[in-house]
Formats: sequence, structure tokens, C-alpha cells
Amino acid sequence: MLKNLNAAQMKNIVFIVTDRNRNNLHVGLSADLIKTMNFYRKMPNLFFDAGQQLTRLVYFEELSSEAMAQERFKMINQFTRMQKEKMIRSVNPDWIDLTTGLDYEKMLKTGFQVKPVFSFMS
Repeated sequence: MLKNLNAAQMKNIVFIVTDRNRNNLHVGLSADLIKTMNFYRKMPNLFFDAGQQLTRLVYFEELSSEAMAQERFKMINQFTRMQKEKMIRSVNPDWIDLTTGLDYEKMLKTGFQVKPVFSFMS
């Protein structure tokens, strides 16, 4: 499937996920962040035990090339925890899960329309 995408469509995203208690920070590299986050949610014991499930996307950057993304990934991986936390807080001070925004953006691109549950018109 990835072979069918041309270079302009390919995304190179470096991201950081954490668990609900912010005990663990995991740096990753992805071409499709929504699919990656769905994978993390479906595989709760992939990296840690179930209590430390990495499901909260707290930081991501999209880079223009795969080489740049790999360099940035290596750089962030070498950061101390304090440096990673400072970077996260600079763009996401409340550590909210950014996946919700990605899902909403995807719905807008695909033309998802919200239909009202109740109608007040007779």
C-alpha cells in the first residue's frame, strides 16, 4: 500500500506517546499517525504491562523528508526525560491526547457530516 503513494503524499511524523499517568514516554516514527495510534490501542501489552498502556499522543511533528524525520527521531530519542517534557509542554501544556484532533481532522477531509439526533423543526 505504501508503494502506491508518491513522495508528496507520504508523511514523515515523529511522535511521543505516554500512558495515562505520564510515567513512560515513547518516541516513535510513523507515516500514518492515526493507524499507528490505533495499533497502540489494540496492542496494550506491546511495550509495557496493561497498567502502562501507551495510548496518549502528547506530541508530534511532521517533517518534509524521511531522512529529516529519522534524524529528528534519533535526536529526540537521545533527549533526557526532562528535555522531552519541556518540549511537550511547549506545545501541549496540559498533556491532552492529540489523537482526538487527528480523528476530527480526518473526518473533515473525508467529508464526514454530523447529522442531528433531534430535530426541533416540525
